[in-house]
Amino acid sequence: MKIFQMPDSLANKIAAGEVVERPASVVKELVENCIDANSTWIKVEVAEAGLDRIKITDDGDGMTEEDCALAFSRHATSKIRNEDDLFHVRTLGFRGEALASIAAVSKLTIKTSTGEEAGTEMQFEGGILKQKSKSEARKGTEITIDQLFYNTPARLKYMKTIHTELGHITDVMNRMALSHPDIRFEVTHNDRTLFRSPGRDDILQVIAQVYGVSIAKKMIKVEHETLDFRISGYIAKPEITRASRNYMSTIINGRYIRSIPLSKAILKGYHTLLPIGRNPLVILKIDMDPILVDVNVHPAKLEVRFSKEKELFEAVEQTIQQAFRKQSLIPDVPQPKKRREEEASEQGMLDLYQSPVGRSEPTASFGQSTINHQEDVEKDKFEDTQQSVAEKMLQADYEELSTSGQEQPSVELSFQQPEKEAPKSRVPVMYPIGQHHGTYILAQNEQGLYLIDQHAAQERIKYEFFKEKIGEVANEVQELLIPITFDFSRQEALLIEQHQVELQRVGLFFESFGEQSYIIRSHPQWFPKGFEEETIREIVDQVMEEGKVDLYKLREDAAILMSCKRSIKANHHLNYNDMFQLLEDLRASTDPFTCPHGRPIIIHFSSYELEKMFKRVM
Repeated sequence: MKIFQMPDSLANKIAAGEVVERPASVVKELVENCIDANSTWIKVEVAEAGLDRIKITDDGDGMTEEDCALAFSRHATSKIRNEDDLFHVRTLGFRGEALASIAAVSKLTIKTSTGEEAGTEMQFEGGILKQKSKSEARKGTEITIDQLFYNTPARLKYMKTIHTELGHITDVMNRMALSHPDIRFEVTHNDRTLFRSPGRDDILQVIAQVYGVSIAKKMIKVEHETLDFRISGYIAKPEITRASRNYMSTIINGRYIRSIPLSKAILKGYHTLLPIGRNPLVILKIDMDPILVDVNVHPAKLEVRFSKEKELFEAVEQTIQQAFRKQSLIPDVPQPKKRREEEASEQGMLDLYQSPVGRSEPTASFGQSTINHQEDVEKDKFEDTQQSVAEKMLQADYEELSTSGQEQPSVELSFQQPEKEAPKSRVPVMYPIGQHHGTYILAQNEQGLYLIDQHAAQERIKYEFFKEKIGEVANEVQELLIPITFDFSRQEALLIEQHQVELQRVGLFFESFGEQSYIIRSHPQWFPKGFEEETIREIVDQVMEEGKVDLYKLREDAAILMSCKRSIKANHHLNYNDMFQLLEDLRASTDPFTCPHGRPIIIHFSSYELEKMFKRVM
């Protein structure tokens, strides 16, 4: 006979390979059990990053002696009783694997009590019960894990350094605190306190503990509700970015999860506000009916599947976009201390030792500025002058974009009058006082000094113009005098043949020109001039990767490309009128804070910060 039933001890070790990847996995599973037991206080004590000892204490419901014994059996759980319950899971744990798996690869001691009678103490070695006795009647549970992986030495080879393993544990606890701000968490390592959350049900205070006070001050509260989803949390201003996506925390019904599609929805919400390759700091809590989410798709329960994912992703994107529409996103120049804190936060070290959000330093509001007499005179003089250089450039761009048969609008379509836009603008009126190296405009008002990147500013203005105009242009095609020839691999050629319908729908007709070669005789008229071949290649790449063409993204990329190529460059000197008009056009933009690539346009030096720099205030 070749097939036989595995003994429980072996089956538990195999299960442990999925559930208990490293010490942080043990911490995660046990802390989730503490949360499910209605704990209000949870303490995690580790020695040598958990490889020597992990001790977790809570004040939760505790267990009776009978339940405690059953809890270490495989697939023993109090969370689900039938198949229907599996699709209505409201707890963090539900499979009944964690305790049995952890006990199988460690020396485990548990003390637990419901508080109504003497507690129970049990000791396990390699999953085998070695001793059972009575313990104190303190309500709650205490679990101690000694010598993790002592009987699976091969697993120890895969453990990293103490610092790496400790980093994973602190990351788990940070997420737990952010997911459950109403619970007081404590974390110690080798008897040294690393982290303590207030447990006051205030996410912003936890953010201050985890990421630092300076970061917490730059978070924006978000709230949005649809028929199916309730979204809340905090998003960082676009000036706070990170190289890693790990700073985007998504919490579904109290469970921290990893979701690439959700991360993409968050990034779409930020849209052009982030530099390329940078990611935001976001904590989003999403509550929904458990039937809309399947939590049983990943061994460590870190991934889920949504039944209304399109609606959810759109709601997340709109929540972030709407929050930014109400904000002025001009970054202030940080003081040296703040800059050091943000750099330390990037490394994830200083985060653990910050206190809750304190009193903010004085900052200026962005109300309607008072205009002095000289500025009024300068403005009146300007309004009587001819079109600015920037206005002429944009008008020429429009004429090139428009088809011969279309009616051309007046210049006002691209340059709104400041008087009409000022009440809606999130940027104050700024008055130029000069240029630095022909690249940065220096401007001022009663709220301080501003530096404006003139290229980035005009990129934003032109991008919004081109995005609108490209959207208006239908799929008219431009016939080519000389066809463009493409050579593809055999696999690419097969995919092109397979997706001819999708390609033709966006105006691309590939004609066979040999075994693996094709020619294009025309292309959509909105393709950016000079970049037709690159745009066609991008469309083909989209088809290869996704099996479809995202026309919105293609037109978006074309608008970005055209806006960049046709904006004033560095070392280009402007007169006062040109600078003033550029700033007014920027104020009329929908998102005047970053260029389409996410780089900042405006930097603000408040009068208070300037006075501090010159020691006028201390």
